[in-house]
Amino acid sequence: MKQCVAMLRLDRHASIIDLGGQPMIWSDVPDQLDITILNLEGVAMTDVRSHHRIRYVVGDACRVSAFGDKQFDVVFTNSVIEHVGGPQKRAEFAHEVTRLGHSYWVQTPSKWFPIEAHCGMPFWWFYPRRLRELFIRRWRSTVPEWTEMVEGTDIVTKAELRRLFPGSTILVERVFGIPKSYIALRLLKAA
Repeated sequence: MKQCVAMLRLDRHASIIDLGGQPMIWSDVPDQLDITILNLEGVAMTDVRSHHRIRYVVGDACRVSAFGDKQFDVVFTNSVIEHVGGPQKRAEFAHEVTRLGHSYWVQTPSKWFPIEAHCGMPFWWFYPRRLRELFIRRWRSTVPEWTEMVEGTDIVTKAELRRLFPGSTILVERVFGIPKSYIALRLLKAA
């Protein structure tokens, strides 16, 4: 978040929409911000205390009808694009990101990181499909909601992120030299 705040120049004057987010990710940002969190019905944790001014909106981040074009200084989304559905849904999501704000920060995990960000399994994306399905079947009986989230995760490659957000800068977040995540960054207007 420090890198995001610095690069997007987030301060108390910036209007921010967090697509698919949660308030906790903003807790370490010291300046009080105006943040709109858009999430599906019942997903956002609205009872979390925050020093920010947070407004919660129920909606689909692939079809945001509540807000107009360039209504926000910044569109922020962290590990959401890989959950919205197949290629068409990801394209709709990318359209909404670019439509809603002047600047954006879109982060998604890299399949090359040894520990998969959603299920915690080492090298998950390299298991044979049948082995992943076996784990899913076992998890479904004990942790069904979590399993649904894992099943609904599609890896988004660096190349796809570049196609979805043309003209953006693609940053690679690394840990010990290994790509942990990719970030599509666009600075169109000082926030």
